[in-house]
Amino acid sequence: MSHREFTVVAPDLRVILLLPAIGLVAATVGIAVIVRSQPAPWNPLMWSAIPLVALALGFAAWSTLRNRIAIDDGTLRISAGLHRHKVAVDALDLDAARVVDLGQQPALRPWLKTFGSSMPGYQAGHFRLRDRSRAFVLVTDRAKTLVLPERGGRTLLLSAERPQALLEALRAVATRGPQR
Repeated sequence: MSHREFTVVAPDLRVILLLPAIGLVAATVGIAVIVRSQPAPWNPLMWSAIPLVALALGFAAWSTLRNRIAIDDGTLRISAGLHRHKVAVDALDLDAARVVDLGQQPALRPWLKTFGSSMPGYQAGHFRLRDRSRAFVLVTDRAKTLVLPERGGRTLLLSAERPQALLEALRAVATRGPQR
């Protein structure tokens, strides 16, 4: 049984933690405005929503740190926050795979989120690309993104710290077949 993991480029924590903080402040201000506009000045039930909002926003920030790329017995497994995707290495078109800068390749940029997470510096899950094709993405670094086309038409966009090493490992698995 062979197992190999590849480090994902960590998202910028300043942005990831800033968004929940802004959301919490916005929720607190919104609740304060609602409470002040009602005749009863103190509504403890309304204020109990703040810890729930904080918990939800904290969970969203925490999930952005749960990223993993691994090759297990001829299968590429990707964990991107709450989203998972696995594909047999044989189903990848490794001859067409390449490392790109998404800033220079506008057609490959994630465009429409179909089921995923998206915030500045972090995109994960199922998306449509600007060229309207389907993709599963784990993008934390647009400057060096591994583009892996699947033979079924979907594309994988991955931000591995060493994308070329991941590509070489996939090619090595494809040439020798899955290990049993």
